[in-house]
Amino acid sequence: MAPMAVNLILGWWLVTASMAQQMPRPSLSLHPSQGVSLGDPVTLRCHLPRLAAWVWLYREGGWSYTKGKKKEQDAAEFSFVGTLRVHAGRYRCQYRVSESAEVSVESDPVELVLTDVRYPPSSISLHPEQHVGTGTNVTIGCWNKDYGATFLLHKDGTSAPLQHQDSSGGGTATFTLFGVTPADSGTYRCSYRPKGYPFISSPLGDSVTLEVTPTPAPPGATGSSHGNLVVAVVGGCTAAFVFILVLIIFFLLSAHRRRTQRDESPGAPPKKPEAMEFQVPSSDSEGLTYLELQAVTPSTQPPSPPAAPQPSVIYTEVAVGGRH
Repeated sequence: MAPMAVNLILGWWLVTASMAQQMPRPSLSLHPSQGVSLGDPVTLRCHLPRLAAWVWLYREGGWSYTKGKKKEQDAAEFSFVGTLRVHAGRYRCQYRVSESAEVSVESDPVELVLTDVRYPPSSISLHPEQHVGTGTNVTIGCWNKDYGATFLLHKDGTSAPLQHQDSSGGGTATFTLFGVTPADSGTYRCSYRPKGYPFISSPLGDSVTLEVTPTPAPPGATGSSHGNLVVAVVGGCTAAFVFILVLIIFFLLSAHRRRTQRDESPGAPPKKPEAMEFQVPSSDSEGLTYLELQAVTPSTQPPSPPAAPQPSVIYTEVAVGGRH
């Protein structure tokens, strides 16, 4: 019987774990989210993705709260009217679906850090100076006199600390901002948490203001940009001129080609052939007949209608002595 009981328990645990994995995870939020001092009211709100019958709030390493849901709401609230040291810590929440044994997985944690004004605020310093240029490494120092602690660097306008660091033996910490930009400009403060109390904080201390100015452009950069612009404009004009010149040449060649084709097309009047003259040496001129002939250049074009016949010119001379 003992092995059977173990199997039943193991099977029930596996079924429960499988059902929990199928349920959406809840989320937990803190109100107010920061700056809560001892004695202040605070509310932890568990946001439920499904309607639930029961909601649990767990404090890590401590106790838990259980809250039954009588109304179908999408959140369950757990409030502390006056916070105490025991309320500081890390919290998670979990829920069970109505009329079912299904239980969800736990939410991601949130930290309730309480400020104790009995701790003196820390001092702060800035190096090299308040006004620096882009790319400068800036060092912010924090220290207190009596408490070895974990220091935290805060920037006004941000909710979470930017950096944290355990103090050295003298109760100091050094934070470095590498290669600052104008986005790093702002007001900075320090706080610390006494050793052994990770969720108890000192008040924020004095502030330092950092102003980061953009690095000016090196000399000649404007002239170089202007020169590049001039080169680009001249190059564009030259390219446009060459393009227009090519177009003009192209159109002139096309017009010449069309004119040549029109002159050689069928039906065009043939060119008048040039006359050819034959001369005979003067010593043999007596008794000769001279004839002027028209030279005709062969053509591959079809013959055109005959024009009016041109009379041939014949020169005759009757020689003396009876010869013709």
